[in-house]
Amino acid sequence: MRPSNRTHNQMREVTIEKNITMHAEGSVMISFGHTKVLCTASVENKVPRWLHGQGKGWVTAEYGMLPRSTHSRIDREATKGKQSGRTQEIQRLIGRSLRAVTNLQALNGYTIWLDCDVIQADGGTRTASITGAFVALKMACQKLLDAGKIKEMPLLEHVAAISCGITDQGPVVDLDYIEDSAAIADGNFVLTESGKMIEIQTTAEEHPIEAEDFNKLLSLAFEANKELVSIQKAALES
Repeated sequence: MRPSNRTHNQMREVTIEKNITMHAEGSVMISFGHTKVLCTASVENKVPRWLHGQGKGWVTAEYGMLPRSTHSRIDREATKGKQSGRTQEIQRLIGRSLRAVTNLQALNGYTIWLDCDVIQADGGTRTASITGAFVALKMACQKLLDAGKIKEMPLLEHVAAISCGITDQGPVVDLDYIEDSAAIADGNFVLTESGKMIEIQTTAEEHPIEAEDFNKLLSLAFEANKELVSIQKAALES
């Protein structure tokens, strides 16, 4: 058994709670075990300057970790005057993942900002952010559609993300911090509901990954993705 007493293909308990904040067009609190991320979607009636006149909208994301989201306090990046490379990498990943399932023409004239703030971190913050941000994004798009501001739902299909890795217990899904910090290899898999791959980030820590082991990780990710999409749909319908 794993340190958390889960089986190799068992995720942590995943919950998505809607309408966390009163002002954002979409907001959820998503939890993967002890990892908790607040995801909000904000609509702006404008697009970036470089998109003017192209008949498109835009979807983008920002990501951050609160000072005591980890075992010891971390400084706010605003006090340092710049974002870390890790923060920039993760928020670009979130934005790319959501744009991949968005018809930007259907969002003509609107920008939707997805803010992902990590309240508590125990591994998998970027995958939780993507999974939760999609739900917040769909809530915001639905409000635009209901108000007659757009003519069709711009989201083409669901997208979710999960971490998988190789530990002393072999290939496993949804690593928490204890597993991730000692993993032989780990990766993040961003997948659509129909089984298409948006982005896969896999890194070997001790030795190169065998193709057979990578295929096992991919299989675990596809299995988890089906469950995550079901959880997203249940949250949206609740």
